[in-house]
Amino acid sequence: MTTPTSKVVLITGASSGIGEATARRLASSGHRVVLGARRTGLIATVAESIRTSGGTADHHELDVTSLESMRSFVAAARERHGRVDVLVNNAGVMPLSTMDALKIDEWNRMIDVNIRGVLHGIAAVLPVMRDQGAGHIVNIASVSGLRVDPTAAVYSATKFAVRAISEGLRQESREVRVTVVCPGLTHSELTDGISDPGVREAVRGSMGIAIPAAAIGQAIDYAIGQPPEVDVNELVIRPTAQG
Repeated sequence: MTTPTSKVVLITGASSGIGEATARRLASSGHRVVLGARRTGLIATVAESIRTSGGTADHHELDVTSLESMRSFVAAARERHGRVDVLVNNAGVMPLSTMDALKIDEWNRMIDVNIRGVLHGIAAVLPVMRDQGAGHIVNIASVSGLRVDPTAAVYSATKFAVRAISEGLRQESREVRVTVVCPGLTHSELTDGISDPGVREAVRGSMGIAIPAAAIGQAIDYAIGQPPEVDVNELVIRPTAQG
C-alpha cells in the first residue's frame, strides 16, 4: 500500500542484514522498495514476503562492482515506477585482517564493493535525480569510518572514503539530499566474510551487545521522511554498551 508521501527507494545489498531490514521497514511505512543484490533467490523471497504483508516491493539482480549492472538496476526501477526518489547504498563487505596477513585480494574486494560500489550507485542515480529536481542518496558507512582499530585498517579506509564522498556530494548538491549512516555493532552477515578464524571468532565474541539491523532501517526511515528542505547529513547509531 502506498501513501501520498510514498517514495521509490532503491536498496543495494538487500538480501540480508541492514539492507533487508531497511526494505521491510520502508515498505511498512508505505514506500515502494526495489531490492538489489547478487543473490536473486534471497531478494525474491524478501520481496514476496513484503508484498504478502501488504507492501510494494520489486527486485532486480545487482552487482555493485559493475557500473552497467547498477545502471540496469536503476533503469528497471525507473521503468517500473517512473522515478527514483531514494538510493540506499548499503552493499558492503568486511573481511577484517591484520595488515601483515597481506590479504591483498580481500583489500581489493573491499575497495571494489565499499568504495567503487558507492560511486557506481551515485553515478547511476545522480543524473536521474538532477532531471527530477529532487532525490536522496543514503550511503551506509560505519563507526569504523570514525575510528581505526587493529584488523580494520583497510575496512576503515573504505568507510572513511564513503564519508568523504558523501560530504563532498552534499556540498555540491542543492536539490539532492545526502545522508551518511554510521552503524556500530549490528547483527548482519558481515562477519561471515572474515577468513581469518581468530579474527572472526574475536569479532563474533563482541556481537553480544549488537543491535538489530532494524534499528538502522528505522534511522533511514527517519532521514528520508524529513521535509524536502531538511537534510539529515549524518547519523551514528551504536549499541548503548559499545565503547
